[in-house]
Amino acid sequence: MTDLNAASAAATEAHSREFLVFSLGDEEYAIDILKVQEIRGYENVTRIANAPEFIKGVTNLRGVIVPIVDLRIKFHLENVEYGGQTVVIVVNVGERIVGIVVDGVSDVMTLTPEQIKPAPEFGVTLSSDYLSGLGSLEDRMLVLVDIDKLLTSEEMALVDTIDA
Repeated sequence: MTDLNAASAAATEAHSREFLVFSLGDEEYAIDILKVQEIRGYENVTRIANAPEFIKGVTNLRGVIVPIVDLRIKFHLENVEYGGQTVVIVVNVGERIVGIVVDGVSDVMTLTPEQIKPAPEFGVTLSSDYLSGLGSLEDRMLVLVDIDKLLTSEEMALVDTIDA
């Protein structure tokens, strides 16, 4: 019986996924850890004329020009302030590197398939098209963001033309 339990636990672990948990306002969000290249402190960026408000500008990351998107503005959060906890999560999306500004990063969490629920069709800060689900852990609820869908959506098309 013990071998069966161990095999079941191993199978569940094999399908588990790790997520980087970050905060925007009072909510906790998470993205697939495999998309994350690095986490950096927020630095001033070079503003791009006529860019949407949520695209803060670009920065030079070791010779690569990286567009910086403020998810707090994108998700229409009020009182967007830059403090000591504000960070930029540098992510790989397709063939691009993009920085996303968030209020802070808390931890990396492993979620099993049973802990991931389908995204609701209503009542969430962003369109459910960008959600891969909701992660449920004891007393915590994580909004799982599909960063590829979010950053390659039509309204973010400017990201594809910034450094062209």
